[in-house]
Formats: sequence, structure tokens, C-alpha cells
Amino acid sequence: MHASDADRERRVEEALAALDLEGRVALLSGGSMWAVPANPAIGLGRLVMSDGPVGVRGEHWTPSDPSVQLPSPTALAATWDPGLVRTVGRLLAQEARRKGVHVLLAPAVNMHRSPLGGRHFETYSEDPLLTGEIGAAYVQGVQEGGVATTVKHFVANDSETDRFTVDVRADERTLREIYLAPFERIVAKARPWGVMASYNKVNGTTLTEHAELNAVLREEWGFDGFIVSDWTAARDTVAAALAGMDVAMPGPNTVYGSHLVDAVRDGRVPEEAVTGMARRVLRLAARVGLLEGAEPVVAPTDRPAGLDGRSVAREAAARSFVLLRNEGSALPLEPERIRRVALIGLPASEARTSGGGSASVFAERTVSPLEGLRAALPGDVELVHAVGTDPRTGPPAVAAPLNAAFLAADGRVLATEPLPDGTARWIGELPAGVSNAELDRIELTGEFTPDVDGDHLIGVSGAGRYVLAVDGETVFDGELKAEGDDPAAAMFAPPTAAVPVALTAGRPVRLSVVKAHEDLGMGDFAFIGFTVTHRAPLADDATLLAEAVEAARGADVAVVVVGTTDEVESEGFDRDSLALPGRQDELVARVAEVNERTVVVVCAGAPVEMPWREDVAAVLLAWFGGQEVGGALADVLLGGEDPSGRLPTTWPVALADAPVTQVVPEDGALEYSEGVFVGHRGWERSGAEPAYWFGHGLSYTRWRYDALEVSVGADAAGGAGGAGGAGDVDGAVGEEAAVARVRVRLTNAGERAGREVVQLYLAPHEAGDRPARWLAGFAAVSAEPGETVDVEIDVPRDAIRTWAEDAGEWEYPAGGYDLLVGRSYADVRLTARAELG
Repeated sequence: MHASDADRERRVEEALAALDLEGRVALLSGGSMWAVPANPAIGLGRLVMSDGPVGVRGEHWTPSDPSVQLPSPTALAATWDPGLVRTVGRLLAQEARRKGVHVLLAPAVNMHRSPLGGRHFETYSEDPLLTGEIGAAYVQGVQEGGVATTVKHFVANDSETDRFTVDVRADERTLREIYLAPFERIVAKARPWGVMASYNKVNGTTLTEHAELNAVLREEWGFDGFIVSDWTAARDTVAAALAGMDVAMPGPNTVYGSHLVDAVRDGRVPEEAVTGMARRVLRLAARVGLLEGAEPVVAPTDRPAGLDGRSVAREAAARSFVLLRNEGSALPLEPERIRRVALIGLPASEARTSGGGSASVFAERTVSPLEGLRAALPGDVELVHAVGTDPRTGPPAVAAPLNAAFLAADGRVLATEPLPDGTARWIGELPAGVSNAELDRIELTGEFTPDVDGDHLIGVSGAGRYVLAVDGETVFDGELKAEGDDPAAAMFAPPTAAVPVALTAGRPVRLSVVKAHEDLGMGDFAFIGFTVTHRAPLADDATLLAEAVEAARGADVAVVVVGTTDEVESEGFDRDSLALPGRQDELVARVAEVNERTVVVVCAGAPVEMPWREDVAAVLLAWFGGQEVGGALADVLLGGEDPSGRLPTTWPVALADAPVTQVVPEDGALEYSEGVFVGHRGWERSGAEPAYWFGHGLSYTRWRYDALEVSVGADAAGGAGGAGGAGDVDGAVGEEAAVARVRVRLTNAGERAGREVVQLYLAPHEAGDRPARWLAGFAAVSAEPGETVDVEIDVPRDAIRTWAEDAGEWEYPAGGYDLLVGRSYADVRLTARAELG
């Protein structure tokens, strides 16, 4: 323990000693949606938490308080660049401090077990090593800014169907080698200050009550931070306390509080258990600077500051893009050789920047692909845009400022709040002066001016009872009911009503929506979300498709932007298909028929089927690119940036080919019967050929792999990186010396500067029940044309370990291994053999 750690612990013990049982219990629940209450008597400040991971929302989820919006976690993992992700973490800490946040509820390091997982955009990859390395970098970056992280969702929270109750059944080897592994790596390498317990069960026990897995986390790995429940996940006072779950959120009504005091007094929970829980909360407060008399881990003067959010967001997006196909060097575009560009697709003008759910934030400004490309192209290059098709089933928020009024039953205005558009959302905190008990209804009013004549669809989305009026005339009066009992699904995939209203271009109309308020009986906890929607008159898909084809026919290049929607990828539900929504596949196919230089940009957080992929010149995966996606896309399309992203997850040709597709529980249970054979491990065993393997990604330059040297035993001593190479994060699981060190020499044999991700896989000569090979390390290098560079990757002893179920411990099988170095799982360039163990 460092001297500063010892000083903090002494101050924690002083504060702890000053608290009676009720005072200690008061530390273990939120006083509100997002915060643990202050205790001035012991010098404890109010501890504020906030959702991430692509931005810091703060306590008020409202467009009036915008945030920097970064690319999705799958995009961050696609960079294969821990150094860049660490910078992203520092930026998020800067944002957290700006918003008064002390704990960021991120990163999510669950696994891409099945491509149908609805929330995969919010997690990193199918591989535990890559996930652990990127997650560790994220944690280090955020905590270098003096802000705590909570690594989530512990554990096996890998799908959304019945997520509150599903019982994941997996043997210990599967848990250890795949699902616990990223958490273990992050604990060892980054020392996170928090972990979040998930909703689901594992082998019959809810994670907020899982004493056995919490013992692995704390006693085996040495985690000394606090465990917080996912919101409303804590269900049993005694079981949660005995398992060491420290904080039950949200508050103030939780299973702790007076329930826990009673449980201690009648002997069901030992008082020392509560003392330990309170100690960990005070330790957290001390680390972030909220306990008077304790120096924070990072002094305010040492916290990163001055980072430009737009620049970091743009760099991260550009670095994440994966060039899946590039026939005939269709990319990059050379403006001096083209006169007309057709940009096609609704996501080109209305950028798809994030998946739906609690991971989303309101960005102050979003650069669409249309805006980004228009700004980057020279003035003498014509850029035409065609929608092509509308894949959405629900209309977007009305693009007009509205005013929200919170009214009592007698008509008194309790508070007002301006909204930049039709999105109304208050989760956790109501505006000052408003209480659930007094609030009777919320009224949104504003003026909207249409751009075109015709029948416009005006509506409202969100569960509840509404009265919608246009220019004083009621057009809808009724109740919208959500399906199921998941409040997240009800908010992020809400019921919708819309009616056609004849409007005249340039003539403003007054909109009014009154929502009856429903008190959920949770004190002043707010859970309000609804949207005033609008869709302008739009030609039918047949007309839109024909317009897109004509635009493409006369262009030097056709760039088609396609993607998923919030109705497909969101928290609260899984996908049932990998097909792009609507008629987007038809759009791509028809454009490709008339323009041989068709470039498709895919905006999705997880795999989609691309039946046209071999019929187009190029395919560029842009993920959910955050607020600066348009500028980043222009940078890559025009060659200012090399597309150096690599797939963090294998993409199937069709869903039926994927090794794991089951995400719907049977009789409440979800069997992980595939064991450790998920991702590329499972694809190899199944024998099916995916569309693109894990690690795949092309470049605008050519890379020649010249030589491979392997040092083993004593010659490899000193290595510690699980990933190794450029941008590596300090430390490694187990903190053990490397069993091998790999040196790779490669040359940029092309005509452009570029960045290459060198990937190392281990293949045991006698695999037995082990995968045929697995990722053991990676490193990124940059080089100018003609430049030769060397890169080193260390292979830690943990890379060869496997869990022995019978013995209940790790084994390190010694023997012959092939060390495979290349550009992806399937693109091996150099091979060496070595005896490891």
C-alpha cells in the first residue's frame, strides 16, 4: 500500500468510527436516482454517479444539458488501440468533472456471445483478451482524471431477453475463460474503483446476491473497490448484504435502509458485514476527493484537462472504421478525378450516432455524413443526396423547440423547462420545485413551421395517456400501452400514435401535448420519457428508390449509407434478425446495378447481413460513430486517414451460420452449452465460413510481413503485457513474466502512410478440448511508404492457461504451440513453433 493509500485508509477508519449503525447503512443506498447522500458530520460529500459509456449524461437526462458523444464501444474496440481509448477515458473524466459526476457507470465488458444480443453496441468484442485490454485502458483513462469507474455488468449479462430474471447456466471453465476473464484482466491492470452487479442470475443465484462470484472478485483477484447494483437489481436485503453488495441503487427506497438496520438488529446480517460495506463506500469517496481530510488519488492539479471533445471524438471515429472490401482500389476517393458524387441513404442526412437505451446522450452538435462530405469536397465537385428508402417504423422527434410545463392538479405551474426538440425525458431527477406527489400532468407546447406542403404525420410516442392538439384542435386523445414489464424497453422502444395533418409550407402551427403523470410510488424518483414526433410527407419507397437509382446512374461514385435503427439495436430487447431494416438491401443492390463504383457505408453497432457485399466495389464499416461521424467519414473516404480499424467480432454471412444464436431463455434458463466455443473459437469448430473473420480489416496501403523471431524462457523474461506493443497498458493478469516474446518485422510496401494491427494467435499442437487457436496478443504500428518497422508482442503465461474443472484451478499445459502472426484470425502471414509452459 502506498503512503497516500495508507493515509486515505486511516481517514476512512476515522469516519467509519464516527458512524452508528444507521449512519453506516445510510451510505449503502442512493438518496436519489444518481447519488449517495452527503454526511457533513463526517466530512462526506454527495457522491454522484452517471451513465456512460459514450458520454457523461450527468444527473439530468435532458437535451438542455448536452454532452460530448463518442463512438460506440464496438467502435472503440475496433481501433485495437488502448492508447487512444485511454485518451477517450481522460476526456470522459473531464466531462464528468464538468457535470459534477464522481462515478462513471462504465465500461460494459460483457461478451458478444451471439450476434443477436441487442446491447452489443455498448460492449466491446467477442474476445476476452481484446475486451480486457480495451476495458483496462478505458478504466485507466477515466481514473487518471480522478473519476471512478464501475466495470459492468458482472457477469454473463450478454443478452437482453428477460434480463431481469434470466438464469445463465454455465460451467466454471466457461465462466473463467470467457466471461470472467475481461473483469479479471481489468482488475489486475487498471485497479478499478467499482464494479456493477447485473440483473441476471448465474447458475441459480442473482448477481446482486452471488457471494461465490464476489469472493472470486475480491478474495482471489484482490478487488478493493465497491460493488453497486444495476438500477433496481437489488431484491433481497439479507442475501445482498451477505454477498457483499455495497450500494443498492436507485434510492431512496431500496432493500437496504431500514430493512438492513432491522436485519442487523435481529441477527440475520452481522454488523461487521455492514461495516465492511460502509468502509468500501467511504474508500471510494476518499479516492475521488469527497471525504474531507483525505487526499484524492489524483490531485486536481494532476487531472487531465483541456482535451477538445470534438477532436477526440473525430479521431476515435476515424480510427475505428473498418474497410471490409475495396475492389479495384475504389477507395480512397480522389476529388480531382471525380465531378459528381451521389450520397444515398437516410442515415447520410440523419446520422446514426449511437444505439438506443441508457448508453445514449444528447450531443450539442452532430455532424452528419452529408454535412461532413459536403464540407470536405472541393466546390467544383457536385454532391447530390437521395434518401432511397426510409428504414424506420417510427417517426423522429419534431425538429422544433418546445417548452415543458409541469402542472399541479389545480393548474399551478410548478416548473418550466425548455427543450430543443420534441424529446422529453427526465430520469431520476425532476426539475426543482416538482414532486411526484404534486405533479398532475406535463404539457409540451411550441411552434412548428413545415418546409413542404402536404399531409404531415404528427404524433407522440411513449407509454401513458396523452392529448395531442395542432392549432388548438385535438387530433389524438388516448392511452398508449407498452408491451412487457421492462421499463427500459418501454422507454426505448415505445408505443406510438401518429395522425396525418394537412400543413402548408412556411405557415407555422402550434403544437400541444399533455401527458397525464403517473406516480410510481418511488418518492421523487422520476422515470418520464416521451416524444412529440413528426414526419414530413415523403414519397413512397418505390419513388425514393427510383430517385436514388437515377442519382447513382449519373455519378462518378455512389456512396450508400445504410444502418440499423433504434428499433433494432437498443437496450431492453434482443434482435430477431441480422437483416438491415426496411428495403436497404434492395437499395444497395439497385444502386450497384447502375454504378460499378458503389461504396457502401454501414452504420451498425453489431453484425448485419450484407447479401450484396460481393456486388459492390467497397464496404466501409462506420459503426455508431458519435457526434463527429460525418467529419471522420469524410477523412477516411477522401484518404486523409487510413482505415485502420479491425473487426472486434466475427461477421456472419447469414444468422443461421453463427455458432451461437440462442438468446431466448427456456423455462427461465439460458444454457451456455457451447462452453468456451464462442466467437472465432466457435466459428473454427463449426466449420462455417463467415463473411469476415475476427480481426479483419483492409488498408489503403500494403503491408509486407518480413520476419518473425520468437524468444522463449529466460530470453523472454521481463515481458508482462497481455497485448504488448504500441499503446499497451501497464501490467498483466497474474503479473507474471512472459513465456515468449515475439518480434515481427514488417514493411509498408504501399504508396501511402498507414497503421497496421499485428495480431498474434496461439495454436496448441494438442488441442484436446481447447480451441484450435486464440488471440494471445496484438500491437499497432504506423509507418511511412517504404518504411520497415519492428514490433514486439509479449505472451504472458496466462495466455496458455485453461481451467481444470475437476481440480478447480488453473492449469498451464506445457508443450508445442504454433505462434501465428497476421492481419486477422484467418489471414496468417508468418508462423513459428515453440515449446511453451
